[in-house]
Amino acid sequence: MTIEFTLNGQPVSAQAQADDSLYTVLRALNIASVKCGCETTNCGLCTVHMNGRAVLSCSVPAPRAAGQQVVTLEGLQEQAKEFGGYLADEGAEQCGFCAPGLIMNVLALAKENPHATDAEADAYLAGNLCRCSGYMGQRRAIRRYLDALAARESGEVRA
Repeated sequence: MTIEFTLNGQPVSAQAQADDSLYTVLRALNIASVKCGCETTNCGLCTVHMNGRAVLSCSVPAPRAAGQQVVTLEGLQEQAKEFGGYLADEGAEQCGFCAPGLIMNVLALAKENPHATDAEADAYLAGNLCRCSGYMGQRRAIRRYLDALAARESGEVRA
């Protein structure tokens, strides 16, 4: 079957089987940021935004993407670069395998709950696994990023 959807702001048409996942279709479209580490919705590596919400693309049947807005890390480079700077400043750089999923979830968190407490952020990001950096640096980077966004929103200047 052919499914048509918007990918990173551009209309696309893709071939899919009824039992394919959105992850499979995105990889076939050469979207390199979307990874799959578990195929059981437990690692967060395949996170994309569908209609503005974070979803695990390995668990979304490809036909459900028809007519939807799908955004991957490739479509959020400016925001990803900004948050990546916070990760680097906190020594929480990652190898690149799990980083896209974490970044996609942090960007969704910032949009859905920009004033998240640390406990709310931890709960939101509970499904993101990382074997490279540990989680404390990530947590510090997320807190600093959310605080900077809040300051920007309120007109404060904060680095």
